[in-house]
Amino acid sequence: MSRIYNFSAGPAMLPEEVLKTAAAEMLDYHDSGMSVMEMSHRSRVYQGIIDEAEADLRKLIGIPENYKVLFMQGGATLGFAMIPMNFMVKGKIDLINTGVWTKKAIKDAKIFGEVNVVASGEENGFKKIPDVKSIKFDPEADYVYMCDNNTIYGSKFKEYPETGNVPLICDMSSCFLSEPIDVKKFGMIYAGAQKNVGPAGVTICIIRDDLLARTPRQPLPAYLDYRLHAENGSMYNTPPTYGIYICGLVFKWLLKEGGLAARKANNEKKAKILYDYLDSSKFFKPYVDKDSRSLMNVTFRTPSDELDAEFLEGAKKYRFTNLKGHRSTGGLRASLYNAMPIAGVEALVKYMKEFEEAHK
Repeated sequence: MSRIYNFSAGPAMLPEEVLKTAAAEMLDYHDSGMSVMEMSHRSRVYQGIIDEAEADLRKLIGIPENYKVLFMQGGATLGFAMIPMNFMVKGKIDLINTGVWTKKAIKDAKIFGEVNVVASGEENGFKKIPDVKSIKFDPEADYVYMCDNNTIYGSKFKEYPETGNVPLICDMSSCFLSEPIDVKKFGMIYAGAQKNVGPAGVTICIIRDDLLARTPRQPLPAYLDYRLHAENGSMYNTPPTYGIYICGLVFKWLLKEGGLAARKANNEKKAKILYDYLDSSKFFKPYVDKDSRSLMNVTFRTPSDELDAEFLEGAKKYRFTNLKGHRSTGGLRASLYNAMPIAGVEALVKYMKEFEEAHK
């Protein structure tokens, strides 16, 4: 059976080259006589895998030496609580609300202190990213929190706020490694791997040393202390070993393919194919304002819920899957992460044109 075009918002497609390498090494990784799945995380062989993955990630992004890289579990969702638990030392933060994920972060952060929502897109249904240049931040806040790309609504920041001496903490789960990143703008970047980087189960955290030097207001359970993970090189407990190995293969693939600048150009080309058609269509309507659109998650609608359902049913014939919008918003969504080929987007637009023509 040939592979389908998987437009899932996550877990998402992985590069075929990566999957083939993993398949070839499944029973015997580099003459070790075992699969990475079976390997002790304390072994010399596995230490080489995780060290190489970190080195390749640092090279790919350009991570400065004063940042630690952690491979953790719990998804970005654990970070909603773990970040304020570790870094809200004075008891107040500023937050930019751009949808479901930041609303969940607000709920958890309020357990530990005051959350000041300095800007929000809620009034317009999260169709537009707030203007970061007009936001006034509290210089006494512990940090500013944001979510860069919003999988559910299909919006993305085009620039980052200037927060002065207050660290900026960013959830990049659905756009991480889709374009170059200036790590120095952030106190912390974190991302679930299951969009652009690897399988579900790995969360990558990049944390500046001055944040790790903060003393929490209350004692923390061991696993919930970022410092302990940093001190132990992501080996305080058994990490998601196989997932980290796959992430490492993806890092190598990205480096071989020209790095993040080349990946951004490819992602822009894919998104343009779909957005250009949506903007010209009299049938399909994009959800997000032009200046706030995501390259990763394209959200759109037909004239009715019934036609949305018919479109999804018809997509099966073309071997497209996971085009349904998030359960909280409805509509349709095509996620165009790094591993989605241009041919997949072209095939989708061809089907959309046929569907529109049939429903004139």
